[in-house]
Amino acid sequence: MVDSDSLYHRLFSHPLMIEGLVREFVPEILTVDIDFERSERVAAKFHSHTGRRRESDIIWRLPTGASLDVYLYLILEFQSRIDWWMAVRMQVYVGLLWQQLIAEQRLKPGDRLPPILPIVLYNADRRWNAPTGSRDLIALPDNSPLWPWQPHIRYHLLDEGAFAGEEMARRESLVALLFRLEHYRHPQELIGLIDEVVGWFHHHPDHETLRHLFTELIRQAVENTKVEGATIPEDMLEIRAMLATRSREWRNQWHEVWKAEAIAEGKAEGKAEGKAEGRAEGKAEGKAEGKAEGKAEGKAEGKAEGKAEGKAEGKAEGKAEGKAEGKVELLLRQLKRRFGPLSDDVEAQIRAASNDMLDEWGERILDAHSLADLFPQNLMR
Repeated sequence: MVDSDSLYHRLFSHPLMIEGLVREFVPEILTVDIDFERSERVAAKFHSHTGRRRESDIIWRLPTGASLDVYLYLILEFQSRIDWWMAVRMQVYVGLLWQQLIAEQRLKPGDRLPPILPIVLYNADRRWNAPTGSRDLIALPDNSPLWPWQPHIRYHLLDEGAFAGEEMARRESLVALLFRLEHYRHPQELIGLIDEVVGWFHHHPDHETLRHLFTELIRQAVENTKVEGATIPEDMLEIRAMLATRSREWRNQWHEVWKAEAIAEGKAEGKAEGKAEGRAEGKAEGKAEGKAEGKAEGKAEGKAEGKAEGKAEGKAEGKAEGKAEGKVELLLRQLKRRFGPLSDDVEAQIRAASNDMLDEWGERILDAHSLADLFPQNLMR
């Protein structure tokens, strides 16, 4: 299994990846006329809060046409959690980098510190919600007279999953392909992405190191799909051929996963609704029967019988309704994720469809490239 941190470290140790990252995702700093051909890695010699040397950080020195060096600092710790205190960590790392430059006598008294652009790459599914500046973490009101003495730093956040799919598809750099490989949603989408990667290296044959790294990335993506019985080849083209051969089997496995999720969601919703309806009906029936048969006897017997009958009937009806509603909601979520917002007419007809039609659409969505491929023409009007 490929170590994601190590793979990203090696990818962004390549100057072409750094140039692509800056040009496509931090275009604001291009106004300082960066000379990418003279860019160079800077060896980090500072340590983390645990005392261990930080091996996952990457620092690049990017010279500019104005003889001003911009230190591009990337934190490459890709985890499935959000670090609320990332701004504090960045502030510490920037200070340590400046201290390193002073200790190496690159700066002398009277010189000014070089500017630094801190960048955080985040690749988990959950959207980043931590403050991107230290000011937002300091417990002071906006009008406090203490603000002039508070440290302040901001980092540039690249939340890979926050970019719209269509926007990323229009980008042609390897960095954009990297982000898309990290966040594909469907097996067929992965096959298409591999085709794009193969095409990029076909037109850029001189980047063999990056080709090997992207092959590792693709193997990791295929491994994460947990396709049963799949032996993943070492070569990018062989991986593509393997996926094409097994595509139908692969789609069937994913269909079973989605079907199980729909059944589980429908069962849970039906159980909750059935329990609530059964309780309400039982209370109502018990109260009515209790008054007719006698206040004392009817209250006890009616409540018990009504509650039992209502719960049983409500559970059965709720389970059936919940299963159907679960299919509808799952299909709507899949359609919106793949094709964007749906019209009110389309959504209304989906909600009114039979179970058999919902099952048919659920299978056809695996091969559909648009709503027109999935639904009959009269539904699209």
